[in-house]
Amino acid sequence: MIPFVDLKTQYLSIKDEIDTAVLKVLASTQFVLGNEVKAFEEEFASYCNSDYGIAVNTGTSALHLALLAAGIGAGDEVITVPFTFVATTAAICYTGATPVFVDIDPVSYTIDVTQIEKAITERTKAILPVHLYGQPADMEPILDIARRHGLVVIEDAAQAHGAEYKGQRVGSIGDIGCFSFYPGKNLGAYGEGGMAVTNNPEYAHTMGMLRDWGQERRYHHVLKGYNYRMDGIQGAILRVKLRYIEEWTEARRTHAAHYDQLLAESGVGIPAVMPYSRHVYHVYAVRSPQRDALQQSLQEQEIQTGIHYPIPVHLQPAYTDLGYKPGDFPHSEAASSEVLSLPMYAELSTESQTQVAKAVISLT
Repeated sequence: MIPFVDLKTQYLSIKDEIDTAVLKVLASTQFVLGNEVKAFEEEFASYCNSDYGIAVNTGTSALHLALLAAGIGAGDEVITVPFTFVATTAAICYTGATPVFVDIDPVSYTIDVTQIEKAITERTKAILPVHLYGQPADMEPILDIARRHGLVVIEDAAQAHGAEYKGQRVGSIGDIGCFSFYPGKNLGAYGEGGMAVTNNPEYAHTMGMLRDWGQERRYHHVLKGYNYRMDGIQGAILRVKLRYIEEWTEARRTHAAHYDQLLAESGVGIPAVMPYSRHVYHVYAVRSPQRDALQQSLQEQEIQTGIHYPIPVHLQPAYTDLGYKPGDFPHSEAASSEVLSLPMYAELSTESQTQVAKAVISLT
């Protein structure tokens, strides 16, 4: 069997370092926040070329706190896309604000910047672009629109650790960048985790309080906050793994180039890399009108795949109250019915890639 993601092989490659880091936390008894989390905040913020990092328990929490720190609340609107993981929309709703969707660009799968301005109303307070699959959104026009309309830009970089837009690391381009360290991410914890990065000290201070019950210091609650703190063990694990992220990223990029070559004449659509982008391939998503048959065929040949994402958020039952209907965002809906993510991880072998490609070609 060829797995979609192989977390065990990665762990075994750094087992001694991980085990030592975990045991260090157990000995210190700093199980919530603590020195390891603080060090990871500094190191990951530096990696993103940002001044501040606020470690939290999930990427969703990072988005939630970023929106709150930016003053987003009831009655406000936040522009984003429906072709994303549901957490992007959920975080907006948690604040009491309303998500306003615009469609994706059909080539990059990120927000169609030509549609943003016409979605702006007097209630719009922020733009929340999603760097999907490891590819940055087109940030320059987004920032231009935001500046002209006085809007905050919050980057959903949950799938884009180390991705770059015109040489600048994602997360540091807008006002706040939000990352997930879910285990399957390019930089994944051994459990849940997330972080917001920013160059704005006021945003950093507010998010730091909000994640820890709104405390400015122990038992002094300045804000109505949340229990969104990162565990010390996850901070220690992520510090170890951060040292390898560039090596793993380049391996992913090499694998993607190999897939591109193997599948060039396959009949399936391969991922486009935009000219402004350093794509980090959180997933390698091909595209086929016969997606479901292709997935079934690969499964029968013991090749695991994923679909990111089979139903766009505006058509999810949980979000029918937003008032959208089928046909409102045709590019998002078409992508949802056609994308298929092939096995992609740093340790993926050339032989496995060849086997995957042969299986794809045999059907197409």
